[in-house]
Amino acid sequence: MSAPVSRRSFISRGTAGGLGIAFAGSIEAIAGPPAFAATRPPLGYGPLVADPAGILALPAGFSYRIVAEAGVTLLESGEPTPSDADGTASFSHGRGATLVNNHEIGGSEPYRVPALPGLTYDPGAGGGTTNIDVDAHGERIREYVSLAGTHNNCAGGKTPWSTWLTCEETEQRAGGAFQKDHGYVFEVDPFDRKANQDPVPLKFLGRYSHEAVAVDPRTSAIYLTEDAGGPSGLYYRWTPPSGFRGGRGALRKLALSDGGDTAGKLEAMSCSHDGTHVADLSEATTPGTRYRVRWVEVPDRDARTQSVRVQLTNDQVTRSRKLEGAWWADGGAYFVASFARHTDGSVNEHDGQVWFYDPRHETVTLKTLFGVNPDPTQDTNYDGPDNITVSPYGGVILAEDGEGIQHLVGVTDKGKAYPMARNDHNDSEFTGPTFSADGRILFANIQTPGHVFAITGPWRRPANTDS
Repeated sequence: MSAPVSRRSFISRGTAGGLGIAFAGSIEAIAGPPAFAATRPPLGYGPLVADPAGILALPAGFSYRIVAEAGVTLLESGEPTPSDADGTASFSHGRGATLVNNHEIGGSEPYRVPALPGLTYDPGAGGGTTNIDVDAHGERIREYVSLAGTHNNCAGGKTPWSTWLTCEETEQRAGGAFQKDHGYVFEVDPFDRKANQDPVPLKFLGRYSHEAVAVDPRTSAIYLTEDAGGPSGLYYRWTPPSGFRGGRGALRKLALSDGGDTAGKLEAMSCSHDGTHVADLSEATTPGTRYRVRWVEVPDRDARTQSVRVQLTNDQVTRSRKLEGAWWADGGAYFVASFARHTDGSVNEHDGQVWFYDPRHETVTLKTLFGVNPDPTQDTNYDGPDNITVSPYGGVILAEDGEGIQHLVGVTDKGKAYPMARNDHNDSEFTGPTFSADGRILFANIQTPGHVFAITGPWRRPANTDS
């Protein structure tokens, strides 16, 4: 997912050290001592096979279909599929699935989300979400607008009650073309279009450069990542007010209630190690590193006078450059830091971290560490993990948004990285990996020119050895 300042602006300044990906025990549980793993195939499902069509390379036996393509396929209202497909979730509907697809449109993209009556928050903004109904094989049945008039819809997260929380990655205020403030989270119902009428920003979740969310199904607490710099972003927790019960329409009802803008409590993460404050997650250089967590309340969550992350000082909170994807699984929240450089104020340099927050023990553990990539032109080098999904076959799938060749990168449950797919078309990032409910289809996107894919094949637990 693009940000105002991306890793691409730092790569030319040089890096030290070699490529390495390190892992802490299993991706599914905290177990055993840290182990180090090579990143060379064959692992996972085997080496990638070049695509004769020059679009998407996959392991032998796997295939893809293009579900939608920006500017080519059509919405049911007659307009073309919008640009910049990003965070995506799949919702089963019996005979297939509905994909809710974000569009990270900031203003210069060729195909905006149509500002349809009743579904538009701010007609001056071109982002939003579209829904794609597919059959059991991933074939597109229909495609239509579910939210319009939002700005830079990056990632988000699926709720336990089967809705989608779409995030605006911006702090844009009203003015010029924009009639309203932006930087909020909106809820999208994949099945009930009437529930999406008259969009309501969930202001209690704060106004900042939102990236992704993960929702605790037990408590309805929402964990949120922030992709921002100068200073770097924060990791947040929203705790619902007493008596709140998550469900369809509950967040909207809360937002519209008296005092809804500040309902519940929004806090930022503060980490410590052996009693010493940790100011930046880049301080962790060893997989298995575990920090204690406490939470610091945000003074002004709507950022009326200054950005939320500026309201809290470095000795109060723990920052991280490029906080990106999030996913709830294994009783906690996985979240990703895409990269860190000394030039952006980070303590140590890396090309990706995967963290796991355990709410029961109030700890956060470094699960995966990508070393600085010395040569992004090499097909077996990976950097810049962004979106994340937990695979039903074990481990995780990461969408690469780094330099050079772009992949969907798998990490096995034993902690070894493997290529799941490669963009053979251009160097645009992958976005939105998500599995169908039955695990038969992996949906994913290439953001530019805007392909949405359904990937099928001989799914199984990916191999953990080089032989």
